[in-house]
Amino acid sequence: MKRVIAFGSFDILHEGHKHYLNEAKGYGDYLIVVVARDDNILKFKGRKPRNDENYRLNQVKKLDFVDEAVLGDKEDILKVLERHKPEVICLGYDQKTVDAEKLRQELEKRKLKAEIIRAKPYKEDVYKSSKLRQ
Repeated sequence: MKRVIAFGSFDILHEGHKHYLNEAKGYGDYLIVVVARDDNILKFKGRKPRNDENYRLNQVKKLDFVDEAVLGDKEDILKVLERHKPEVICLGYDQKTVDAEKLRQELEKRKLKAEIIRAKPYKEDVYKSSKLRQ
C-alpha cells in the first residue's frame, strides 16, 4: 500500500483544498492529511487561524477521499513523517513555508525515502484562503 501525506492549515476548507487533497490521493492508495497546529500557524504565518485545530481536523476527516487525518506535532512538524513513513509527500502549490530541497535534506537525515510532489493549482484566483478570508 502506497501512503501519501499532505500538509495544510485548512482554516477555511474550500474547493482548492479539496482539489489539492484529491490530487494527493491520486499519487497513492492511502491518504494521510496532517492538519497544522494552531501554535504552528501563528509561528509560520504570523496570525492565528480563524478556526481552531480540532474544528479544522474534523472538517478534513469528513472528506470521503481522506483515509486518515491527524494533527501535526507541536515541536517538530516533520515528526509525523517518521511515524507514518509515506512513500509520497504532496505539497500544496502555494505552501511557501516548505522548501522542497530542505525537505529532501531533512528526509535524508531522518533516513526516510519519499517522493516530493508539488500539487497543481486549482482556480487560484478564486480558491485561495487569503482571498476567501477577506
